[in-house]
Amino acid sequence: MWRAVLHRPEIRIRMTLTATLVALVLSTTLCGVLLVLLRQQATAETVRGLARDGRRVATAINAGRLRSSIVTSDDELLQVTDLNGRVIAASPRMRGRPPVRFARPTADDLRRDGRSCDVDAPGGDCFLIVAYQVGVGPSAKIVSSMAPRPGLLPHPVAALLLVLGIPFITGLVGYATWLSATRTLRPVDGIRRELDEITATDLERRVPVPGRRDEVGLLAESVNATLDRLEQAVARQRAFVSDVSHELRSPLTALRMEVELALAAPEDSDVPRTLRAVLENIERLSAVVDDLLALARLEADRSFPREPVDLTELADEEVLRRPRRTQVTVLSEGSVTVRGGRSELARLLTNLLDNADRHASAEVTMILRAEMPATAVVEVIDDGPGIAPEDRERVFERFTRLAEGRHRDAGGTGLGLAISRDIAQAHRGSLVLTDRIDGRDGARFVLRLPRS
Repeated sequence: MWRAVLHRPEIRIRMTLTATLVALVLSTTLCGVLLVLLRQQATAETVRGLARDGRRVATAINAGRLRSSIVTSDDELLQVTDLNGRVIAASPRMRGRPPVRFARPTADDLRRDGRSCDVDAPGGDCFLIVAYQVGVGPSAKIVSSMAPRPGLLPHPVAALLLVLGIPFITGLVGYATWLSATRTLRPVDGIRRELDEITATDLERRVPVPGRRDEVGLLAESVNATLDRLEQAVARQRAFVSDVSHELRSPLTALRMEVELALAAPEDSDVPRTLRAVLENIERLSAVVDDLLALARLEADRSFPREPVDLTELADEEVLRRPRRTQVTVLSEGSVTVRGGRSELARLLTNLLDNADRHASAEVTMILRAEMPATAVVEVIDDGPGIAPEDRERVFERFTRLAEGRHRDAGGTGLGLAISRDIAQAHRGSLVLTDRIDGRDGARFVLRLPRS
C-alpha cells in the first residue's frame, strides 16, 4: 500500500487511504465500545436475574416455607446460610458444597452485589453474587444467589456481526471516497490535459470550466485568466519584436546605402557628408538601443534604489543640461519632493521636455506644484498643434509615432512616452495627456506622483 503511495502519489490515492485508515480506526473503536456495552448489558441482566432469585428465596424464608433443598426451575446456584456460616439450604447444583465465601450485607443495606473467584460452585471460575440478609439478630439468614460471570463475548452472534462490520464499513468508506475523489478531480484531469496540449502557437485555447462554482471551477477560471494575460503578453512581445526589427532596419538600411554609394563611386562621394549621414544613423541606432535597455530594466526589476528627490531642482538641471530648440520656462511654487529613483525621474522629465520641444512652436512650460493631500504634480505644456483626443492614449504605446511627429522629427524612436508612463507607474503614479486649460492649441502632459 505504501509502495503504491510512493510510486503513484495521486491525490485520490492519498484521500482514499486516509479515509480508509480513519474509517478503520473509528469502526474498530466503535466495535470495541459496542462489545464492552454488550458485556455490561449481559452482566446487568445476570445481576437482575440473581436479585430476582434471591428475593424469591427470601420471601420463602419470611413465609416459613424454606426447605433444605431449594426448588428451582433452571440451573440456579442458590445457598442459604446462617450467621455462623452453616449451610441451611441449597439448590440442587450447590448441595454438598461449602458455604459461599462472600462478604455479608451490612446493617444499613440488606443487599450486597459483587463478584468473586474464590467460590466453590459449578459452571466457572469467577461468579457474580447477590447476597440478601433476611431477618435480624442471631436468627438472621444470608441468601446467596450466584451465576458465572459473562465472558468476553457473551453474545457471539452479535459480536461476529460487529467484527465483520469493520472491514465492510472500511471498504465502503474507501470505495465511496475513491468515487467521490475521482468525480471531483475529473475536471482537474481535463484542465491538465488541455494545458499539456497548449503551446506558444495556439494560446487562444482555454481549459474547460465545470458547471459548478466550486474550487475546481474557480481554478479553471483563474487558469483561463492567466492564459488570457499570457496570450496578450505574447502578442505584445511579438508586436514589440516586429516594431524593433522595423525601427532598427531603417537606420541600418540608411547606413548600408551610404556606405555602398561611397564604395561604388569613391571619387564622386562627399566624404564629410557621408560621415555625417552615417553618424546620424548611428545616433538613431544608439537612441533606439538606449530606450530598449531602459524598457528592459523597467520590466525586469522595478525595485530600483529610491531616495528623496526634489523635482523642482531636478527639472532645473534637466532644462539647463543642454540647449533646446524652443524656450523652456519652469514655474514652481517651491520644493516638491517625492521618493523615487533619481535617474529614472530625470529620464521621465527629459522625455517629456524632449517631446514638448519637438512639437512646440516656440515655447514649452513646465509647472511643478503640490496637490493635497500628498501628491506632486508636474505639467509640461507646449504651444504646438496638439493631439487629437482619439490618439491621446496611442502616443503612450511603444513605437507609436503619429504622422505629424514623423514629419517634424524623422529620427525619433517612438519609445519616449511609453518609457515615461512606465516610470510613472513604477513610482505608483500616473501620466496622462489632456487639453490645455487656457483653451489654446497644444498638448498638456500631467504627471502625478506620491509626495514623500
